[in-house]
Amino acid sequence: MQVTLECKTRPEGSKPRALRREGFLPANLYGHDGEQAVSLVLGHKEALSLLKKASINNTLVEMTVPEISWNGQVLIREVQTHPWKRTLHHISFFCPSGDNEVEVVVPLKIVGASVGIKQGGIMEQMVTEVRVRCFPNNIPQFLEMDISHVDIGKTFQVADLVLPEGIKVEDDPNKNIIGIVAPRKKG
Repeated sequence: MQVTLECKTRPEGSKPRALRREGFLPANLYGHDGEQAVSLVLGHKEALSLLKKASINNTLVEMTVPEISWNGQVLIREVQTHPWKRTLHHISFFCPSGDNEVEVVVPLKIVGASVGIKQGGIMEQMVTEVRVRCFPNNIPQFLEMDISHVDIGKTFQVADLVLPEGIKVEDDPNKNIIGIVAPRKKG
């Protein structure tokens, strides 16, 4: 899925609160030019739309900043929200270079019908995503985990994941992702 975004540079001396009142969201871009960071603004509606389409630390977004004649692929690194209102306050973007690996979070997708569930067991899922390291052009949308061999009393661990080439999991290999437990006896 191709996600695109156009941002503008933030006017010098502008206050974040004033920008939010005017319908803009402050943002920063890191890594596009060495250690240089650029202060940006984007429309609040565009930010909400972006967050519906793209995942934090997972989806590459095609960004254009016309004022500095720059465009490239970025990851959403951080989204700051108001503590209780849950309104957006700030977004940070990171531009990975194509020749350096990045660490991203990838969701897990369960496939297959577990032997244990067929026998009446109940699945308990402890983890829904894992941290992986790969090149930016190799970021998977999700990792599949085939649970068809998991029986009652057994678990599926990070080490059991079948990984595509070029993907390395950064999480503990002994970390349990799911477990199949026996149903409780009524009585």
